[in-house]
Amino acid sequence: MTQPNKIYIIGVGDDAIAGLTTRAQSIIHAAELVIGPHCIVDSLETTAEIWDPGLDPNAVLERIESSSDMEIAILTQGDPLFYGLARFLCDKLGKERFEVIPHVSSMQLAFARVKESWDEAYLTNLATQPLVKVIERIRVSEKVGIFTTTEDPPSRIAQGLLDAGIDYFQSYVCENLGSPDERVTQSDLTVVAGRDFAELNVMILVRIPDTPDRPAAMSGKRLFGNPDDLFLQSRPKHGLLTPSEVRAIALADLDIGPASIIWDIGAGSGSVAIEAAQLAPEGHAYAIEMDPEDVNLITTNAEQFNVENITPILGQAPEAWADLPEPDAIFIGGSGRHVSSIVEKAYQRLKPNGRLLAVVGSVDGLSAVSNVLEECNGELQVKMINIARGVYQLEKIRLEGSNPSFLISTRKP
Repeated sequence: MTQPNKIYIIGVGDDAIAGLTTRAQSIIHAAELVIGPHCIVDSLETTAEIWDPGLDPNAVLERIESSSDMEIAILTQGDPLFYGLARFLCDKLGKERFEVIPHVSSMQLAFARVKESWDEAYLTNLATQPLVKVIERIRVSEKVGIFTTTEDPPSRIAQGLLDAGIDYFQSYVCENLGSPDERVTQSDLTVVAGRDFAELNVMILVRIPDTPDRPAAMSGKRLFGNPDDLFLQSRPKHGLLTPSEVRAIALADLDIGPASIIWDIGAGSGSVAIEAAQLAPEGHAYAIEMDPEDVNLITTNAEQFNVENITPILGQAPEAWADLPEPDAIFIGGSGRHVSSIVEKAYQRLKPNGRLLAVVGSVDGLSAVSNVLEECNGELQVKMINIARGVYQLEKIRLEGSNPSFLISTRKP
């Protein structure tokens, strides 16, 4: 049986065919069928059949299978294996059918031009992702790289971000990268929203240092387990908020009643205290926090949730709770090396039949807190929670894991 011809997938930069190696140009000139977008193939001087498949990779697949006796060259922008067509085709037809000749991707060039690393950036392609979904992912990102489209140019992206209250990014619009008329425009989002740019561009967003997230719209607010991005968080502490999954389990284990008194020790931005207060509409939550900036955030977040039965307490445990009423439930998080000491002293103030729960992030913390509670009571529950959330990176979903959380809880006799 005759083996099908090898298919060449060639990455092309913004400098078009002229920027390719001699070998890549020779392969294109020898091809009988050249597949690629009009912005690349229209400039070719060739007798080959030229076909633009649009954005449908399945159409490319069908055409390859129906033209197996032809010499085929597929032209794509940048690196064909960087979330590109080559990966899709190799997965469907096998790697042995193809040879990939890459070019530097426009995303690589864009980050190089603005002199920013991109190993942890959120990358997205608006040809495959709706802008509304992308905006919510940008809200909590540090760096963002966006492949724009004619339907969603930089001006529309910038206006969408501003309308969502996201104004804390420095913007770079990188036009015609690699070509003689290359241009990089650095400005804030308000300027970008009012400007037009060349059709070929990549947009880079870099968060302004030490700026907090703006909470998302409060529609769909839950009693507890609310998404993390509904809470204003301080920088550089972003990411230290008790994750919504851990928060939901912890509040369930605390067995909060309608009139419960709750202490949240090491409250941070107040997510646990606020949701505890919602679970106890006739009770009260006290959010104890030693950082003045975070105490202000607790007040702001409580206002966002329209929660009034909460009092932020600025101070350090245990002195900060000296004059507070005895609690029915105590949540302890973010108390660092002194967590076991805090647990011991807090347990002494807990009402009979009350519950105490501590969240720690290390085995050492787990051991220390468990030892203290065993001496106080002897009965405890321990849970380890591992969370992996699906996040979009261009057109693919990947699971992004977080460090495990250890929940240690007990009920006072």
